[in-house]
Amino acid sequence: MDLGWLMGAIVRTAFSLLCGGISYFIWMAAFLLASRLDNPVVEAFLWLLAPVETALGFAVGVAILERRTGKGITNFLRIFIWPLVACTLGAVAVYWFGPMLIVFSMLAAGAASVFLREVLLRIK
Repeated sequence: MDLGWLMGAIVRTAFSLLCGGISYFIWMAAFLLASRLDNPVVEAFLWLLAPVETALGFAVGVAILERRTGKGITNFLRIFIWPLVACTLGAVAVYWFGPMLIVFSMLAAGAASVFLREVLLRIK
């Protein structure tokens, strides 16, 4: 395996994880502010938005580095679908153990999806 590619994939995944974490932090701030409204409809909407917002951060991280390095600019939706599926599955998997635990599973699943995408693009 090419060590340069592996290091690049790790850096791209780490940067994407950072962007996903920042995105989750923004969602959490909005959720905490909205929880003061004591409106169950708004809270339910924000709970459903958590994986989307986190996946958006992951996808933005990938897109930024792809633009910066100039390597084949991918359609944003093709990038976004990977972390969206992963973050959604991660959130659903642990929600029943405690809704506040979704951050760990979404960040882990999102990072894994970005790395898996890197590996599959390398093979292709």
